[in-house]
Amino acid sequence: MVSKLVRRILSCLLLGMALAFLFWPVAMPTAFGQELKTIALSALDLAHMSQGYGQPQVNRNIVKQPMRIAGQAFAHGVGTHAVSALYIKLDGNAERFTAKVGVDDSAGTRGSVEFRVYADGKKVFDSGIMRGGEQAKIVDVPLQGVKQLLLYVGAAGDGIDFDHADWAEATIAYRGDPPSTVPAPEEPRVRLTPSPGPEPVLNHPQRYGCRPNRPVIFRIPCTGERPIHFTARNLPESLHLDETTGIITGRAPEVRGEYRVTLRAENRHGVAEGEWTLVVGDTLALTPPMGWNSWYIHYHRVSDADIRAAADAMVSSGMADFGYAYVNIDDCWMVKPGSDDPLLGGPPRDEQGAVRPNKKFPDMKALTDYIHAKGLKAGIYISPGPLTCGGYVGSYQHEEIDARKFAEWGFDFLKYDWCSYGRVVQAKTREDFMKPYKLMGDILKTLDRDIVYNLCQYGMDSVWEWGASVGGNCWRTTGDLGLEGGSLNRGIYQVGLKNAKLWEYAGPGHWNDPDYILIGWVGDARTGGEGRPTPLTPNEQYTHMSMWCLMAAPLIFSGDMTKLDDFTLGILCNREVIAVDQDPLGKQARIIRETPEELVLAKPLVDGSLAVGLFNLDEFPRTLTISWQDLQCDGPQHVRDLWRQKDLGVFSERYTAEVGRHGVALIKIRPAASEQK
Repeated sequence: MVSKLVRRILSCLLLGMALAFLFWPVAMPTAFGQELKTIALSALDLAHMSQGYGQPQVNRNIVKQPMRIAGQAFAHGVGTHAVSALYIKLDGNAERFTAKVGVDDSAGTRGSVEFRVYADGKKVFDSGIMRGGEQAKIVDVPLQGVKQLLLYVGAAGDGIDFDHADWAEATIAYRGDPPSTVPAPEEPRVRLTPSPGPEPVLNHPQRYGCRPNRPVIFRIPCTGERPIHFTARNLPESLHLDETTGIITGRAPEVRGEYRVTLRAENRHGVAEGEWTLVVGDTLALTPPMGWNSWYIHYHRVSDADIRAAADAMVSSGMADFGYAYVNIDDCWMVKPGSDDPLLGGPPRDEQGAVRPNKKFPDMKALTDYIHAKGLKAGIYISPGPLTCGGYVGSYQHEEIDARKFAEWGFDFLKYDWCSYGRVVQAKTREDFMKPYKLMGDILKTLDRDIVYNLCQYGMDSVWEWGASVGGNCWRTTGDLGLEGGSLNRGIYQVGLKNAKLWEYAGPGHWNDPDYILIGWVGDARTGGEGRPTPLTPNEQYTHMSMWCLMAAPLIFSGDMTKLDDFTLGILCNREVIAVDQDPLGKQARIIRETPEELVLAKPLVDGSLAVGLFNLDEFPRTLTISWQDLQCDGPQHVRDLWRQKDLGVFSERYTAEVGRHGVALIKIRPAASEQK
């Protein structure tokens, strides 16, 4: 009897096991029968974690202190800073993710963040907005069958200052192979910009500012198969056009006013004409400056040869044909006081007291002549302090003699960087901040040369409110893009959003400057390292250029000019996108909508149309919509895709686009009378 009962029990067990095998979830066969384990989030490799400031901390908060949320201490977890993202590969082996989340006490009551958890792209946890001092919230998410987990911390729509976020006691339960962190999803490098055709196309700014009787050098930007024959009808007699190169030189008319010139370019494939207005007065940079700067690729290594190579590449790559004109030397061209390097050391000033270049720049006049011979312009850098940011000699108490030396050498652009000035003058009032810039600005106006004046002092004392009054043509509104945000992909949003809010201060001759365009090959700003491919994804590179153009920012590329590939040139050299930046109306885009997931900017253009950018700030593709009501537009609108240079049709009430992770849809809309879509 007992043996029969045992046999029945065994039969039931075997049947149950067979049914379990038959109906066990498909995602779990590799984990069946394996021991359930847990791994702390802090035990994973955090190298792939991106965040808005600093580096992720293991078992500490972002400022390397013990983790505490609303007074409660936590022994393990990951301290991060919004905006933060970490992708974790699970391959269906995980069972559950648990954590306690909140703003770390180190932020006081100032931080505000939003924690989200995504499982295979689906949001499975959202903390809502959490602020400093609030109790931790519990995260408990089942993960059976999930392939990839994303842990995300948003900035709650109010910037990232003090957004100290803790994933406290965060663990993943799993069977089989342990979880591992992975980079953000890769994107293909697809060039959207159509290549220019063989026929001539003029890409010049419509308005060009200069002072009376000052030297003029202007290369007519024009694509098309060479040779091209150029003419300029109604060109003032004091100016001369080289009909082969398209380079205009000479001196501006002595009489103030507007001189309307008709430019014409002709080759065997066709003819192009366009109006160019020479505005002789007191205002330079009637459109944002376009060019290149040495800093983010050459740093302290910069030399005469690097600058000449950049000038060569600006022409040979075709960038000059789209309007890029300035070839600018940043820091480290001067003598470095106290240096025992024979190339850098020596007397910092000549017998007359003017600044001396170091031995890597043997002849500044010859260098600018080389640049000017190509129809390009030359830029230089110095600080109002005794030393530059790199420790090279500055202009403190030598401002006028240095400015006159720059003009004598033939420079056309000056970046004036605060650097060590704060060590000799304790700036407390607005007048203190304005003083060194007004001093140099007044001097520049007296020179027999037009020098575009770039104020670089990182937005201190709201420089946008007074930069124009001291003679500035553009002014940096934030810290260095290469250092802000903890990583470049976060920096473009952090810097861009700050700059976007200053739209009312931009206009012809005075522009908000959010720093350089960092695509292609760039060096690490934290180490001054050699160039490497930009950390920005393809979508982020399109976002970078689109946002800068909508904001009417100076378009100054600072990557390696000798490693320009087709994809990078496609971003830098889209004539319709650049035209948004260079629009003569000079309006900066306004923010139409801003949420943690999306941003919409709209910029009015001189022809009555609007350039609109739909930016996806989220970690996954999104459907973005803009209504004509939001833009205060009446009736159907014709929509054009600016990156693809393609008409999309007429839309009656709104436009909707699928936009990839960190991507953008950049469109131009104008009223349409018929053909609704």
